[in-house]
Amino acid sequence: MTESIKGRISDESFDDFLASQGMLEDAEETALKRVLAWQIAEAMKEKGITKTMMATRMKTDRRQLDRLLDPENGSLTLSTLRRAANAVGRKLRIELV
Repeated sequence: MTESIKGRISDESFDDFLASQGMLEDAEETALKRVLAWQIAEAMKEKGITKTMMATRMKTDRRQLDRLLDPENGSLTLSTLRRAANAVGRKLRIELV
């Protein structure tokens, strides 16, 4: 009896599937950006920092801050991330694993 594709169980992980489709790196970058944007927004909330205050602390404007907080915008520099971390009293740590 032939098993249908829909009912087949695979040992392939989701990461394996994304890699086989050539989508893993983009998915990881998007996930990382979403996490960073969320962490910055949460730190702002915890400290009661408005977007206007945050932009001033970062020596930038609201449009740049909105791009930083937009999880879909991947055009961030380490300098921008470092300024954002400093503005909320945190440190940026990047590591290779």
